[in-house]
Amino acid sequence: MKIVAALTCSLALLVGLSSVQAGDGIVLDGLTSKLPEGWKMQKPSNNLRKYQAMIPKVDGDKEDAELAVFSFGASGVDENVKRWKMQFIAPEGKTIEESSKVEKFKIGSVADVVVLDIWGTFKYRFPPNDPRAEEKRKENFRRFNVMFMTDKSTYFLTLTGPARTMDKNKAAFDSWIKGFK
Repeated sequence: MKIVAALTCSLALLVGLSSVQAGDGIVLDGLTSKLPEGWKMQKPSNNLRKYQAMIPKVDGDKEDAELAVFSFGASGVDENVKRWKMQFIAPEGKTIEESSKVEKFKIGSVADVVVLDIWGTFKYRFPPNDPRAEEKRKENFRRFNVMFMTDKSTYFLTLTGPARTMDKNKAAFDSWIKGFK
């Protein structure tokens, strides 16, 4: 009985370690990109998420940033960008257009990528599209919304967190997204 318990604990430890090591790769339709150093893979918090990672907060920020990866099937780029912009309130004195930027690029001949970088007050709601969910406003937040489109699937990636933490991780995020091979 002790041997079975020891083996069970060892197996659980090995499974746990393999699923949460920092630097793990995320695979989207056979393309892989290793997470930047310091980002920590986590078990997805719900069954809609394919991957989830935590990005440590910088000094002075109240919370960590979170990466979530989903795949819901294809939908239009413009309608998603519009919906994503509705999840934010522009900083005082700016419009939502002035506090957001859209970038489009290709990864080889395999994937089309659209990235919306937006900042201001995040209208956090969980579940996000449930009109009955309570809205919590998070000031000085930033989000990188990504549509990663291959011939097989469309993936949605969101990296959301306090603006300073996001600023510190912007270059790592850009390298990570463009590093899928």
